[in-house]
Amino acid sequence: MNNQRPPYPMQPQGTRPPPPHGHPQGPNAAAVRPPLTPNANQQRPQQQQQQQQPGNAPMPPAGQPRLAQGFNPNRPMQSPPLVNPSQPGQPPTIMRPAPSPVATNSPMTPQQQQQQPRPGYVGHSPSMAPGMGVVSPGSTSMASPAAAPAPAPSSTTEHHRRRRMYPEQITQAYMDEPATSMAPPQQQQQQPQYMTPAGGQATQGMAAPQQQPYPGYNNQQASVSSMATQFGSMSLGGSNAPHSVPLSGLRPQIVDLKGPQPAIRLPPNASLTDSPFANCDPSYKCSTLNAIPSTEQLLKKSRLPLALVLAPYRTVDEGEQPVPVITDSVISRCRRCRTYINPFVTFVEGGQRWKCNMCFLLNDVMSAFDYDSVAQRPVDRWKRAELNYGCVEFVAPTEYMVRPPQAPAYVFVIDVSYSAVQSGMVATAARTILDSLERIPNKEHRTRVAFITVDSSLHFYSLSEEASEPQMLVVSDLEDVFLPQPTQLLANLSENMEAIKGFLEKLPDMFKATACVTNALGSALQAAYKLVCANGGKIVCLQSTLPNAGIGALKPREDVKMLGTAKESQLLNPASPFFKSFAVDCSRAQVSCDMLIFGGQYSDVATLGCLPHYTGGQTYYYPGFNASRTEDALKFAHEFSELLAEEIGLEAVIRIRASRGLRMSAFHGNFFIRSTDLLALPNVPRNQSYCVEVSIEDEIKAPTVCFQTALLHTTCHGERRIRVITLCLPVTSSISEIYANANEQALAGYLTNKAIERALSSKLDDARDAIVNKLVDILGIYKSHVQGSAPGSTPQLTAPNNLKLLPLLALCLIKHDGLRQSSQIPTDLRSNAMNLLRTMPLQLLLPYLYPNLYSLHNMPPEAGEITENGVSFPPALNLTAENIEPHGCYLLENGQHIFIWVGRGVVPQLCADLFDVRSYEGLRGGKAILPTLETPINRKVNMLVGKIREMRRGNYYPNLYLVKEDGDPYLRLWFLSHLVEDRTDNIMSYQQFLQHLKDRMTSASY
Repeated sequence: MNNQRPPYPMQPQGTRPPPPHGHPQGPNAAAVRPPLTPNANQQRPQQQQQQQQPGNAPMPPAGQPRLAQGFNPNRPMQSPPLVNPSQPGQPPTIMRPAPSPVATNSPMTPQQQQQQPRPGYVGHSPSMAPGMGVVSPGSTSMASPAAAPAPAPSSTTEHHRRRRMYPEQITQAYMDEPATSMAPPQQQQQQPQYMTPAGGQATQGMAAPQQQPYPGYNNQQASVSSMATQFGSMSLGGSNAPHSVPLSGLRPQIVDLKGPQPAIRLPPNASLTDSPFANCDPSYKCSTLNAIPSTEQLLKKSRLPLALVLAPYRTVDEGEQPVPVITDSVISRCRRCRTYINPFVTFVEGGQRWKCNMCFLLNDVMSAFDYDSVAQRPVDRWKRAELNYGCVEFVAPTEYMVRPPQAPAYVFVIDVSYSAVQSGMVATAARTILDSLERIPNKEHRTRVAFITVDSSLHFYSLSEEASEPQMLVVSDLEDVFLPQPTQLLANLSENMEAIKGFLEKLPDMFKATACVTNALGSALQAAYKLVCANGGKIVCLQSTLPNAGIGALKPREDVKMLGTAKESQLLNPASPFFKSFAVDCSRAQVSCDMLIFGGQYSDVATLGCLPHYTGGQTYYYPGFNASRTEDALKFAHEFSELLAEEIGLEAVIRIRASRGLRMSAFHGNFFIRSTDLLALPNVPRNQSYCVEVSIEDEIKAPTVCFQTALLHTTCHGERRIRVITLCLPVTSSISEIYANANEQALAGYLTNKAIERALSSKLDDARDAIVNKLVDILGIYKSHVQGSAPGSTPQLTAPNNLKLLPLLALCLIKHDGLRQSSQIPTDLRSNAMNLLRTMPLQLLLPYLYPNLYSLHNMPPEAGEITENGVSFPPALNLTAENIEPHGCYLLENGQHIFIWVGRGVVPQLCADLFDVRSYEGLRGGKAILPTLETPINRKVNMLVGKIREMRRGNYYPNLYLVKEDGDPYLRLWFLSHLVEDRTDNIMSYQQFLQHLKDRMTSASY
């Protein structure tokens, strides 16, 4: 497209002759182009004055097209109809687009030539895009026929009225926001940097390349062309065509990993109130598609998955609004589908009945819905929380209880074999429990605890307050387990606090001289189950030795020859059926199990992880644990203490309802599926994620659909509650809108769960291939059906702007320890990585897949300081070795581990200021605790490390590893394996992966 403007004849301002009589813009015609807003006429002189001020951006010369000020190609754009302000007291008139001018051979007048669209503004064609406010000569008036004729303006006023609508005004009309000037970017603030030994200044690493925008973002021609393409595809109905961005040859813009996903655009009046919280927060529930296809055929055609990613019981961060609690026991539900009343229902018949937004049945409004029985007065229904918030909690009445809420019960099963005692696990666990007794939920003073220690036999403890000291009861029969004192082993925490403290103080010395290497975990679990099966409870198991005696005994089965082969999946599945069947029994009795596994050698995490998987528990793995290392003791003590202090939900079930035509088809997460759509969770841990696949059974004719998650649970304080989370999404029949509303973060969570499921049921190779195939399908359908490229063409590999990082996240998943092709990853580490991947909420999953890399030797001055927005972090760098300088110092973290990489060319002064050593040679690699010094860089790095350990939801406390460039080879390779954009071993780099996707797309047909 030629963007050079032809030399149109221009008329001096204020001297233009009036239009001829009878011309559509003559004095007897209605206003041709009304102002964009009711006050636009008053604002124009101010805008002209601002354009003439020396501080504003200058207008481009005559040969250049004018760009929309503040135009952002990444921002999804709306296209509301223009509004024509009518006479005072009359309603505004909706303006419709004018028809295209009729081509004639008559010569144009200078005024007509001046009004012709300039090349590059609205597209290649002289015809206007729908909804554009530019009027061509010969077109009819866009004003309403009922509008009064405008008086004849003066020449200057007529010039202002008829002047061209420039792109910034177009942007203002379509984006519904004021246009802002495109000020030049501010220069980066000067910052202190450490000098290289040769005296040269340390460079900024990849700071400059990372901020380099995609080609065309700062190019006028590309911007105007992109803008014209978007405007040309828009309509007054608000279509949302995706904006394409190139992928090949460019570094991914990782700053967008933390950016917002496509906004949910509901039709007007979709909710009862104007509350901004009518839809639930995406951290509680989000969908892979923020616009639902109307038919199953359209969904299959798009190749995009439809699934929900849930974290229904997440913690509330500081500054966030807590979940509203409705205490009046007024719970309105649909009589047919049992949907809870929510902001998207409709009141009819004068507010006496409400229409269900799921099945459309009319239900009577309860008489107590508008009356406060406590205050004995009417209340405003529009202020009720369930009509204003997408996430609420009801205090459940007695009809929601099978039995009264049970008291929380904790049974600690502690391994006291030789390896557990020698590693310091028993002593550290006893001290942590002792320090956390006051933190265990016990608001009602009903919480009960019991302890079982196990080696070659079982040891029970009577902790009654009457006894002068704890009494140990030993059971050696491992096949037929029985309780020596069935009624006295569970002790009330409040009433027996002193006896419990005395026992925990003596526990480390009880077995310090043991030489037993046998462990009967299965028998101990059966005994713990018998203790709490009557009322339900929680088993907390601390295991160091591989169970090798009694029921459920295991054998070492790791074979290094199988690692990295097709048979490796056999090692990732349970070895014994006992643990799965036992977990199912626990689920029926409302008993959950948490596993804390300490591995000096092979621990069979794959088998022991069955217990938390089917009972709603959590698995923690501490490979090579040794309490003599302060770093190991701190990590375990912190995570164990947070686990004990968690305000969990008990005796829970989850049911997910959806609008007519939708059905939940598959579930992923730590729970047991009791029926086709009921998930049983004896324990609902905080910040655990679940994934649910959705299928479309019938054509959806409604403009919106809703998904409602109901979590019925007992709080750890003994109160029965129902947490209701409602999500409303629009329905579309356009494949373009489906792609424009895809959520890449939720898609990453879905792909993660599906890949792990495939790896366990088939092979790791199949899981990796499934990820690639799904990505090829998505990008191929986008290329052929959305962009309209020919099947055989090989243009630049592109993706929707909202999915531009999905290939990067997919590559990170393929390269992750849970799925990576390698013969160097132990089975326990891989199993633990899989457990984390399928239970982490998105806030933890994204950095776990794509870690954050920061440069420490040349941080900005504000990095590591507390600002009004919290602790300021340095700019994140792309994960490539190109950003690692020989004299640099870098911090990499993924939420589970923190690495500080030190190049061998680092200056001695940095070593002294940060690590309190004289030079690089004095550094010791491995697990470390950063010293506390009175130097600016040490204080800043300590601030960053502390913030990393507390800023995300979850109990995890990442260890810090110091990695020297020429230090431990294993540690060095571990760090470098996180640089996912580079080629590692036999796995492609990011650019090679993109080329592979492009080649696969070219060879396929869609």
